Amino acid sequence: MEDYILNNDVAMPKVGLGVYKMKSEHEDALVWALNHGYRHIDTAAFYHNEELIASAIRKSGVKRKDLFITTKVWSSDVGKKTNQAFEKSLQKLQTDYIDLYLIHWPVRGYLESWRTMETLYKEGKIRAIGVANFEQNQLEEIMKQRTIKPAVNQIQTNPYLQQHALHEYLVQHQIQHIAWGSLGQGSSQLFQDQLLSELADKYGKTTAQIMLRWSIQLGIAVIPKSVHPDRLQQNLEVFDFQIADGDMNRISTLERNKRGINDPNNKLFLWFLRFIR
Repeated sequence: MEDYILNNDVAMPKVGLGVYKMKSEHEDALVWALNHGYRHIDTAAFYHNEELIASAIRKSGVKRKDLFITTKVWSSDVGKKTNQAFEKSLQKLQTDYIDLYLIHWPVRGYLESWRTMETLYKEGKIRAIGVANFEQNQLEEIMKQRTIKPAVNQIQTNPYLQQHALHEYLVQHQIQHIAWGSLGQGSSQLFQDQLLSELADKYGKTTAQIMLRWSIQLGIAVIPKSVHPDRLQQNLEVFDFQIADGDMNRISTLERNKRGINDPNNKLFLWFLRFIR
């Protein structure tokens, strides 16, 4: 495993395991992943599986100090409830600190949440703080008032949604870009893309590995999800090859700039999130 070094010198694995929608029946897959090299687990209060993560860690035998655990404050808790939500996550994860704590979406009240997170960071309860699904204007609001710079921004990113402008902003301000949906959330379109399939054949890799390697070469961390041991293993095997510059440029032509309703620019969507639990 290779690491990115965040802007506060904390090391974060370049490949993590996303656990959205994982339930108790997937615990064996989580234990397998931990026993076969995964060290970054990306969860969230909204995923309702923080207790499952704690159980899998305990069964795996992997020491807490060797893990990088990310969780997130959900939209209904943004604002005055952030501290309470954080303590609940600590309890469910059965840990006394979080490696990376994120604001899940830029809903109203995120500046108050950020101030609370800065306090928790200064108290040593969080090793790094950041955001998810924030656009540049929303990040700039935090940057105006912050005493601590966001360490990461976790945003939807894949060859069909490349986030060029936002990525450049993150690089400029030394905010680590983490991709969710790096495999298109299982979209058959990406896996059937002619260019990506051609490159998979060329490099003797899977289409998924090409997509993950593309992100990593751009300096983007990835958190692909799987519950299948063979795919979990393949998602780690992206450090033994390099995509040539010309092929990286070809992948850049796949940009479609399309996403669904989960758009941080959609004010109605952000309003609606605050009522979902």
